[in-house]
Amino acid sequence: MKLNIKNSFTPAYQRFIKRGTSGITAASRVLPDFIVIGTVRSGSTSLYYNICEHPVVLPAAYDEIGFFDSNFHLGLKWYQSMFPKKSAMEKIRNKTNFAITGEDTPFYFWKEEVPKRIQNTVPKCKLITILRNPVDRAYSNYHLGKRSKRESLSFEDAIHQEMQRIENGVNREHYDHNSSYLTKGLYDLQLMKWYNIFPKEKILVISTEELAQNPVDTMNKTYEFLEIPEYKISNPQKRKLENYEKMSDNIRNELISFFKPHNEKLFEMINKRFDWNK
Repeated sequence: MKLNIKNSFTPAYQRFIKRGTSGITAASRVLPDFIVIGTVRSGSTSLYYNICEHPVVLPAAYDEIGFFDSNFHLGLKWYQSMFPKKSAMEKIRNKTNFAITGEDTPFYFWKEEVPKRIQNTVPKCKLITILRNPVDRAYSNYHLGKRSKRESLSFEDAIHQEMQRIENGVNREHYDHNSSYLTKGLYDLQLMKWYNIFPKEKILVISTEELAQNPVDTMNKTYEFLEIPEYKISNPQKRKLENYEKMSDNIRNELISFFKPHNEKLFEMINKRFDWNK
């Protein structure tokens, strides 16, 4: 059974909940079993769509709900209204012995307040983060800023200004800054905030590169983490190809050196290495 996230809820219901209306149907619905918490420009949406291709996974009403950061004021009933009805979950569980649901919001990964909010709201929820080579993630994020007219500097000038802010202690925690291209790639600092709240076994860390290179094994590893059966996706969703000028070798090497100590700390934390030194 192929699931289409956009067709899981009626368009009328999607419009209703997107207006921020309190969840009238919340009591008849479930809360998430898993959350894809990040990170931006790394393929988190593709990963989420792939998870939802599994026949025992029911998706949320739409992706990037953002409840635990920007929409927390709307309340738990509003959040619960985003998820399937208990009857729909039970129907699948009766057929397969399994049924789970979840959401993805890639901004969660660096938000200071989010880990504790999730722990207080859905303490049994499993967490997944997909991390991309921080050099490539920074360049992708920069071009997003250029397309949206939020960035006027060259990439070289933008990262050098950010390096100066980081060195001065100004930008290290300012992940929402429009030009925090490097700061968002300091994964060790961000992941530590999650490890301070959740046990390591509750958080799965995979890389964008391993999902692209070996989607079947990576997805089965993800399904195993979610405690659902293996499943071969017929047409895995892939991160959209990005079409912009190649980064210069000098800047790339500079950024590899910049991120290397943080990457090494990350690899030690997760007991796993990614090939990011190129």
